[in-house]
Amino acid sequence: MAELTVTTFVSVDGVMQAPGGPKEDTSGGFRYGGWVFPHADKDMGAIIVENFSKVDAFLLGRGTYDIFAAHWPKYTDPNDPIASKLNTLPKHVASRTRENFEWGNSSGVRDVAAEVASLKKRYQGELQVHGSAGLLQTLIRQDLVDEYRIFTFPVLLGTGKRLFGSSAAPGALTLKASKTSGAGVIYSVYRRSGPVKTGSFAAE
Repeated sequence: MAELTVTTFVSVDGVMQAPGGPKEDTSGGFRYGGWVFPHADKDMGAIIVENFSKVDAFLLGRGTYDIFAAHWPKYTDPNDPIASKLNTLPKHVASRTRENFEWGNSSGVRDVAAEVASLKKRYQGELQVHGSAGLLQTLIRQDLVDEYRIFTFPVLLGTGKRLFGSSAAPGALTLKASKTSGAGVIYSVYRRSGPVKTGSFAAE
């Protein structure tokens, strides 16, 4: 059975909106699209390539799917470790209104919360989520993520869509790995580890 893993880019204050370019997602008047670009380096690239080596299929939000579908088919090198996976592997797209997806090997998922379990049974490697801010809110709220792979960039954005909102399902996480790139990007891998534990520093 596959595991559902999430790879996402966030600012120090948790914003994940439009990391790749100025026009990627301007909703809400967001003005800082492309904030990842100045911090991208070989260290970050190597981690991303390693993650893509584990994927069997993708689960994407409709917005991210449309961005990817407009970009990645232009890269046809079969040896490209990212483009080759995105262009050929199954892509499941969360959408309740759209039925046709033209990018190769793509299909729709109407009820993500109900269908994730059956999707995971179809694969042996990883069912990977990239970007997909809206989809992630559903997955996080329903506690459906097995592993978070979070790149934290040294920037404060102050506004924009955040990875973890107020509706996130409470739970404890275990840090499984952490690296820092030469550009100061912190890469952290977290796995679910049960309920939140509490205590007190108050004097008895």
